[in-house]
Amino acid sequence: MPNESEERTAPAPCRVTVTKEGPMLVEGPVEVVLDDGTTVRSDRFAVALCTCRRSRTYPWCDTSHRRRGRR
Repeated sequence: MPNESEERTAPAPCRVTVTKEGPMLVEGPVEVVLDDGTTVRSDRFAVALCTCRRSRTYPWCDTSHRRRGRR
């Protein structure tokens, strides 16, 4: 007879997609712990996390990275 821990299944992994010049796409819902220790949460099915730190809604991407000129 299997014990209780053997009957549990592992949760499905969270999918994270790294884009070359844009945000990091994360399948939600997600909780993000910021560098000051605060936690923000999104219950959306997918979120875009800012990687350039230009977003006015950081840590969520607001497409501010698009305004950067290419060299």
